[in-house]
Amino acid sequence: MAITPDDVAYTARLARLALTDEEIARLGRDLGRISAYVAQLTEAVAAGEAARPVLPLIADAEALRDDVVQPSLPVEQALSGAPDVKGPFFRVPKVIG
Repeated sequence: MAITPDDVAYTARLARLALTDEEIARLGRDLGRISAYVAQLTEAVAAGEAARPVLPLIADAEALRDDVVQPSLPVEQALSGAPDVKGPFFRVPKVIG
Protein backbone atom coordinates (compact mmCIF):
# COMPACT_ATOMS: atom_id res chain seq x y z
CA MET A 1 0.00 0.00 0.00
CA ALA A 2 1.50 3.31 -1.05
CA ILE A 3 1.50 6.09 1.51
CA THR A 4 0.87 9.41 -0.21
CA PRO A 5 1.93 12.84 1.06
CA ASP A 6 -1.78 13.61 1.47
CA ASP A 7 -2.13 10.56 3.77
CA VAL A 8 0.75 11.78 5.91
CA ALA A 9 -0.55 15.37 6.01
CA TYR A 10 -4.05 14.17 6.94
CA THR A 11 -2.71 11.98 9.75
CA ALA A 12 -0.50 14.83 10.97
CA ARG A 13 -3.54 17.13 11.09
CA LEU A 14 -5.45 14.53 13.14
CA ALA A 15 -2.51 14.33 15.54
CA ARG A 16 -2.25 18.14 15.57
CA LEU A 17 1.32 18.02 14.26
CA ALA A 18 2.77 20.81 12.16
CA LEU A 19 5.04 19.17 9.59
CA THR A 20 7.12 20.73 6.86
CA ASP A 21 6.91 19.43 3.30
CA GLU A 22 10.32 17.80 3.82
CA GLU A 23 9.09 16.01 6.97
CA ILE A 24 5.94 14.86 5.18
CA ALA A 25 8.03 13.41 2.34
CA ARG A 26 10.43 11.66 4.74
CA LEU A 27 7.63 10.24 6.87
CA GLY A 28 5.83 9.09 3.73
CA ARG A 29 8.93 7.14 2.65
CA ASP A 30 9.38 5.68 6.15
CA LEU A 31 5.73 4.68 6.48
CA GLY A 32 5.84 3.16 3.00
CA ARG A 33 8.80 0.99 4.01
CA ILE A 34 7.04 -0.05 7.21
CA SER A 35 3.88 -0.90 5.27
CA ALA A 36 5.89 -2.98 2.79
CA TYR A 37 7.61 -4.84 5.63
CA VAL A 38 4.27 -5.61 7.32
CA ALA A 39 2.95 -6.90 3.98
CA GLN A 40 6.04 -9.11 3.69
CA LEU A 41 5.46 -10.48 7.21
CA THR A 42 1.81 -11.12 6.40
CA GLU A 43 2.81 -13.10 3.31
CA ALA A 44 5.28 -15.16 5.35
CA VAL A 45 2.63 -16.01 7.95
CA ALA A 46 0.10 -16.88 5.22
CA ALA A 47 2.68 -19.15 3.56
CA GLY A 48 3.12 -21.00 6.85
CA GLU A 49 6.78 -20.16 7.34
CA ALA A 50 8.06 -20.85 10.82
CA ALA A 51 8.25 -17.82 13.04
CA ARG A 52 11.73 -16.89 14.17
CA PRO A 53 12.76 -14.16 16.58
CA VAL A 54 13.79 -10.86 15.09
CA LEU A 55 16.04 -9.97 18.01
CA PRO A 56 18.27 -12.30 19.99
CA LEU A 57 16.88 -13.40 23.32
CA ILE A 58 17.70 -11.14 26.22
CA ALA A 59 20.52 -12.71 28.15
CA ASP A 60 21.32 -9.63 30.21
CA ALA A 61 20.50 -10.33 33.85
CA GLU A 62 20.14 -6.58 34.46
CA ALA A 63 17.16 -6.50 32.09
CA LEU A 64 15.47 -9.13 34.25
CA ARG A 65 16.22 -7.66 37.65
CA ASP A 66 13.70 -7.75 40.50
CA ASP A 67 11.48 -4.73 41.02
CA VAL A 68 12.59 -2.66 43.97
CA VAL A 69 10.35 -0.04 45.55
CA GLN A 70 12.10 3.32 45.68
CA PRO A 71 10.89 6.71 46.86
CA SER A 72 9.11 8.74 44.21
CA LEU A 73 9.90 12.25 43.11
CA PRO A 74 8.47 14.90 45.47
CA VAL A 75 5.35 16.54 44.01
CA GLU A 76 6.86 20.03 44.21
CA GLN A 77 9.91 18.92 42.23
CA ALA A 78 7.81 17.08 39.64
CA LEU A 79 5.64 20.15 39.08
CA SER A 80 8.51 22.66 39.16
CA GLY A 81 8.93 22.74 35.37
CA ALA A 82 5.25 22.57 34.47
CA PRO A 83 3.82 25.58 32.62
CA ASP A 84 0.50 25.39 34.50
CA VAL A 85 -0.46 23.61 37.72
CA LYS A 86 -3.46 23.51 40.02
CA GLY A 87 -2.75 22.12 43.45
CA PRO A 88 -0.77 18.90 43.11
CA PHE A 89 -1.82 18.42 39.46
CA PHE A 90 -0.60 19.35 35.98
CA ARG A 91 -3.13 21.53 34.13
CA VAL A 92 -3.54 20.73 30.44
CA PRO A 93 -5.84 22.09 27.74
CA LYS A 94 -9.25 20.45 27.46
CA VAL A 95 -9.15 17.98 24.57
CA ILE A 96 -12.65 16.51 24.51
CA GLY A 97 -15.53 18.98 24.38
